[in-house]
Parts: sequence; C-alpha cells; structure tokens
Amino acid sequence: MSDRIIKAFKKKEKKLVTFTTGGDPDLDTSLEILNTIISNGIDIIEIGMPFSDPMADGPIIQESSVRSIANGTKINDILETVNKVRKLNNEIPIILMGYYNSIFNMGIKNFTSKCADVGVDGLIIVDLQPEEDSELYKEAKEKHIDLIRLVTPTTDEERLKTILNTASGFLYYVTITGITGQNSANIQHLKKSILKIKSSTKLPIVAGFGIKNRRDVEEISAFTDGVVVGSSIVNIIKNNLNDKNNMITEIDKFTKDLKKGLKE
Repeated sequence: MSDRIIKAFKKKEKKLVTFTTGGDPDLDTSLEILNTIISNGIDIIEIGMPFSDPMADGPIIQESSVRSIANGTKINDILETVNKVRKLNNEIPIILMGYYNSIFNMGIKNFTSKCADVGVDGLIIVDLQPEEDSELYKEAKEKHIDLIRLVTPTTDEERLKTILNTASGFLYYVTITGITGQNSANIQHLKKSILKIKSSTKLPIVAGFGIKNRRDVEEISAFTDGVVVGSSIVNIIKNNLNDKNNMITEIDKFTKDLKKGLKE
C-alpha cells in the first residue's frame, strides 16, 4: 500500500477528495488549479487522464477530456504535472483515474515505473475488472501503488469478495448507478449499503459520483470515511474558460466551502 494513503487515513478526520482532469483547460492552468485546491487543505487529489471515450463519465467530465486532448495532452504530460505537484507537496496522496487502453498503449511496466518515479499513490481504472488486471496489479503492487477498486449499489456479496481480494488503499463507492455528475444518491439506501460493506473490510470507504456541494459532503461524510467531488469543480472550469482569474477564484471559494462540510 501507498505510505501516503495509509498516513492520510490514520488521521481520524473525514477525507475530501477532489477530481479534475489533467490538462483542463490547459496544462499550466490545470497545475494552478491543483495547487489552489491543495492549499485549501484538501486531503487527496484525483487527476483524470484524458481519454477519447470516457464511458463512465457524464457530459461535464467528458467535455473536460475533449478540451485537454484538443490541447495535445498526453499521459506523460499528466505524469509531469504530478511531478510538479510533488515538488511543492510531498505529503498529499495523488490518485490517477483513467481507462485501461491508455495504460496498455504505454506499456504496463513503463507506465507504473513512471508513476512510481513521480510519486503517484493510487490508480482508479474504471473499465478494468479485477479478473482481468493481474498484470497491472502485480506491477502496481511491486511499486507500492494502490489499485483502488470501485464498488457500486449493484455489487452483490460474491462480487464484493472478489473485489476485496486485491483491493488496497481505499474503496471507492459509486453512490449511484450511471455516470458521473448525474442525480444524487438516496441517503438512507447509501448509508445502509456502506455500513454493510464496512462489516466486510477494514479498508476506508470513500463515496463519489453525484456529490455536488457542501450539503452533500455534510450528509455523506457522516457515515463514510470520505467523499469525492468532481463534476462541480470541472463545471466551474467550463463556465470560466474566458476568465481564468475568476475560474481560480471560484474554485478557491468552492473547495474551501466543501472542506467546511466534512464531519469529524
């Protein structure tokens, strides 16, 4: 397991994870956004590796991938962004989220080696099932990079056992069926599901998808170990493409507000 992730979750406070797509709206601004987020005490950052067919993502995050790719962003650029973040902050866990095709094209050993070199702590590969990821799992484990598993409302007990068998870092609980940035979860159903999963694992459980604002953060962090907010941040980027100063200001205000919503 990643030492940074272990250290982060040893502290009892609930964790706020933020998602942005690397290179959106451009590499320099993307780095500035990440540094702004980190300066507001966010606990873990998740950086999306732009992909041409991001099937798990809703329109807001799909468009962010399109913007990034249009600027020519490659995986090596994302890794260089991580490297630049690490020069400013060597403590915060950094998770890369993406799709397997990008990693396969680069070469699994090459990709994981570069991730280890720049200080990546975990990977979320949304289209790669546990039954099919033995090669990536082996390489990541050797380099102390966590493969963070997704659990959904439709995951049954047998499937959960398979997922937990090789899960590390934390579990990412997808609060809704469907794509990112869509409807919010039913809180009572969500609480029941997460408490049930907690009885089967000691891994922290972080909830994501459909968590849009401080109120959602307050409600859901009451019974999880952390929450992920992504589409709302990416939407601020989209709405301020012609005013980058305002973009940074709005992200600064929004992430400070989110942080205040965490339950102790």
